[in-house]
Amino acid sequence: MNKVEAIIRPERLSIVVSALAEEGFHGLNVSHVTGRGEQRGIAYVGRAGQSYVVDMLPKVKLEIVVRDHDTQRVIDTIITAARTGEVGDGKIFVIPVANAIRVRTGENGDVAL
Repeated sequence: MNKVEAIIRPERLSIVVSALAEEGFHGLNVSHVTGRGEQRGIAYVGRAGQSYVVDMLPKVKLEIVVRDHDTQRVIDTIITAARTGEVGDGKIFVIPVANAIRVRTGENGDVAL
């Protein structure tokens, strides 16, 4: 099993969730986070010509645990749905998961997913 964590643009969340659901992946967690990467924030000019830099931008972290053989399909789905082609589209991290346990039944391993 693997945990796929994706940091994406907030405005792409519904598109990504819908795309994952179409592929049969319904169980996931979403957190609203702030952060920065290569984009290093944005600069804009406010009133009276004063310049501001916002270096921590709003992002969404999506977490989904999947069977090993589904990992690449989830990654491909997220990339296709989240990509705008602009700096700041996000990152995906894959983390091995040793076990998963369904609290209600006590089932563990792949069947608990």
